Order: sequence, then structure tokens, then C-alpha cells
Amino acid sequence: MEARAICRNVGSSPRKMRLVVDQIRGKKVEEALNLLHFNPKHGAKVVEKVLRSAIANFVNKSEGTRVQTEELMVVTAFVDAGSVAKRVQPAPQGRAYRKRKRSNHVTIIVADKN
Repeated sequence: MEARAICRNVGSSPRKMRLVVDQIRGKKVEEALNLLHFNPKHGAKVVEKVLRSAIANFVNKSEGTRVQTEELMVVTAFVDAGSVAKRVQPAPQGRAYRKRKRSNHVTIIVADKN
């Protein structure tokens, strides 16, 4: 059995968020939480929140059975590009440069080992 959690429209670029998500893919849940908790990047807090949500979703999904978090693994974790907000920044000689403020969607799927 598996459970997933999605966080949409996170205010950081997908490229920066993928650096954090790549560290936890395929790891045990406890090890992934430990890595994220001590990671200094901004995206680590968001990914930790999504991972904790996925764990809670797994526990809620398996109501009758007892779940031990030592047996859970991060099966899939990926980042998709979200919407892009376009802003204008004044530039020299009356020009305007376009700024693209990117966002992303983080998806994490956890499952038990078997």
C-alpha cells in the first residue's frame, strides 16, 4: 500500500527544489526526515512538511493495521513546474526587463517495504 501528498504553488524555482528532493528519493522515511531537518536550504522545510503529510496519509489509509514508520520508504518524489508570475523591472534608457517568479508542485509517495 502507498500514500501520497502534494504541495502546490510553492514559492521557489523547481530547479532549487529538485536539489532537495533528489536527496531523499529511495530512502527510509526516518533517514529522509533527518536529512531534511538539518538541511539549511529553504526548500527542505517545505519538503519535510510534505513528507510528514504523506506519512500521516499512510497512517490514515491503513486504519485497522498498526503502522511502524521504520518500515516506510520514500518510493517516489518529484517536482513539477508551477505557474510563473511575470513582473517588470525598470531598466536603463527607458527599457523594462521581465522577471519571471517561478513556483513548483512537490509530490511525495511513501509505501511500506514489501
